[in-house]
Amino acid sequence: MRQRFFLLSTLLCLIGLVGGQAWAQGEPIKMLVGYPPGATSDALTRIVADAMSKRLNQPVVVENKSGAGGMLANLAVKAAAPDGATLLMTPVATMSIFPHSFAGQIKYDPFTDFAPVAHLANFQLGLGVGVKVPASNLKEYVAWVKSNPKDNSFYGSAANGSLPHFFGVMFSKSAGISLQHVPYRGTAPSMQALAAGEIAALSTVAADIKSLVDGNKARLLAVAGEKRSANFPDVPTFREQGYDLVASPWYALFTKAGTPAATVQRLAKAAREAIEDPAIQKRLIEMGLEPTGYGSEKLAEIMRADYERWGPPIRESGFKPQ
Repeated sequence: MRQRFFLLSTLLCLIGLVGGQAWAQGEPIKMLVGYPPGATSDALTRIVADAMSKRLNQPVVVENKSGAGGMLANLAVKAAAPDGATLLMTPVATMSIFPHSFAGQIKYDPFTDFAPVAHLANFQLGLGVGVKVPASNLKEYVAWVKSNPKDNSFYGSAANGSLPHFFGVMFSKSAGISLQHVPYRGTAPSMQALAAGEIAALSTVAADIKSLVDGNKARLLAVAGEKRSANFPDVPTFREQGYDLVASPWYALFTKAGTPAATVQRLAKAAREAIEDPAIQKRLIEMGLEPTGYGSEKLAEIMRADYERWGPPIRESGFKPQ
């Protein structure tokens, strides 16, 4: 009887281990990213995947599943087994922005379909202007817009419904001006338009505009972080210039909801250790990112706070998805 009890207990333990960490003995872990190779998100994903693979002693394979603004990767992880074998690397947009801008159309719930794993890095938004705009700071830019709003109030972004689009709405309201949004089909066309003088201003990821600033083809007037960007130490924040605007977009790691807590924590530990590596931090800073390395609970708090923060400007923008 005692022998049967021992065997049954052993069997139950083995079942628990297999169910909780099936990925540890099975196929390589997949890390999905919803954007094509060459993007910052792709580079970050590959850096983190390689570092986590070494710490987990388990292959971590990157899979680019681009499309629908990054949402195809989210859907693939939603459909995966809840065993931690499929991870999602995504920016804030798919989790805290799209539920507002594509309300009723997205096919996942960011709060119930995914388990937060780790917050990896922040990046900064900024406002840039063309070299012909007679402004070296936000005060001068706002005064210039007010002097001739019919011609001077246009600003661009990389896409309609993008985070920079909605940040422009926030700044417009904060500054008491009526900026008019001009969407482009990607970052490169929006940069070309700014450099050519097609638009006076551009709401953008600050790191993306660095090449234009370095080439004296644009000026960066402000960054939207809590502190100045390491890539632009001489550029003040919006707050420093009297506008209470802080936007800290991020990249984070998720897995399927229902994944055992022990598995999530093991993944989170590996991700945090990767981000804390000085060599990796140096690479991320050079990419214009700010390494964070927060755990799953902190990530859940940040995701919820950003969901609440971005709802009002999205509604005020009048954005309607195509």
